[in-house]
Amino acid sequence: MVCESWKARLDTYLDGEVPQEELRTFDAHVRNCHSCSADALSRVQLKRAIQVAGKRFTPSAEFRKRIQQNMSPKPRRRFHVGWTLAAAAAVVLVVGTLTLTYLGNRSGRDQVFSEIADLHVATLASSSPVDVISTDRHTVKPWFQGKIPFAFNLPELQNSEFSLLGGRMTYLEQTPGAHLIYDVRKHHISVFIFQERSLPARLSDNALQPGQLSFNAETWSQGGLRYFVIGDASPADIDSLARLFKAAS
Repeated sequence: MVCESWKARLDTYLDGEVPQEELRTFDAHVRNCHSCSADALSRVQLKRAIQVAGKRFTPSAEFRKRIQQNMSPKPRRRFHVGWTLAAAAAVVLVVGTLTLTYLGNRSGRDQVFSEIADLHVATLASSSPVDVISTDRHTVKPWFQGKIPFAFNLPELQNSEFSLLGGRMTYLEQTPGAHLIYDVRKHHISVFIFQERSLPARLSDNALQPGQLSFNAETWSQGGLRYFVIGDASPADIDSLARLFKAAS
């Protein structure tokens, strides 16, 4: 099959290891090939599931205290190999405990970021990326009334290089939100909007860095809403669209 050669390198692509000179061609193929897009989405979801599963264990404060106590035994005059090995093992356990604690704090946030990237990829792979098709913000915005539990403003695009394709409802961890699709120089950009208080993890502004698919992205909170702008457009284009939304809000 024609796509077999592309699919054989999908894992390399998703890990960001495709040479820079080939990346644009690979991005274009994944966006336009339904089979490869669906396969890419499936692999990203598998990678995310593995990452989340590996971060579920968070050691308790009691466990950490017990390990620290084992590291500080009473001094002995005679050197014992067994004690040295036990101390080394304790050091390894403490380092692992601290690492797991750090990853546990990040796991909820990273999962949100991964799901945003998945939603964007799924839209690119869909035969019907939007439910309301219109370039008019005054048509797209009212379509969401009664479908999501909040209101938002869309920016005026006159004198800009962006064009609105339409929008659709979406869900992030069972939280309903709006998904808008924009074009700029043949690049698709997704804008996601959710209620900040309904999201499952605390997020910090500009923390979104989904490098697995070579996307550029920005995120911020404004007026009780959390915005995500993500796509394969340049960082300057992502920033420009984010500024338009910030001004509109």
